[in-house]
Amino acid sequence: MDIARYVIERCSATNKTISNLKLQKILYFIQAEFLVSKNVPCFAEEIQAWDFGPVVPDVYYTYRMFGSANIPCIGKSRVTQIISSRDKEILDGIIDECSRYSASALVELTHNQTPWIEAYKPGWNNEITTESIKRYFEVD
Repeated sequence: MDIARYVIERCSATNKTISNLKLQKILYFIQAEFLVSKNVPCFAEEIQAWDFGPVVPDVYYTYRMFGSANIPCIGKSRVTQIISSRDKEILDGIIDECSRYSASALVELTHNQTPWIEAYKPGWNNEITTESIKRYFEVD
């Protein structure tokens, strides 16, 4: 949840919109980058294969009240104080890059990637394992 909060704060600070759908895809790409570059997950929450691509259920349910609208940044949290400056650089790069694309473009992108394809079964919300994510992004 801390990383999701950081993404929302970063988008707000850089005047970029962030819907729940886009947040989910950004979290997926953040997890991939940390697995490949640092050999550790960025966050412990499970990522699942839902109809619209990878989703972190805890984060989704926290922000679902916003529907497809922008998630507002309500005050500053302490999350920026617990993330190292090196990790912030990684996070900011991914957030800034992904923010250039629409949520639907990010959905399409993730729907064409092996981790989601292998895990997805309509209505099942299967886990997309960190192993699957790492294996895919190490190659590509």
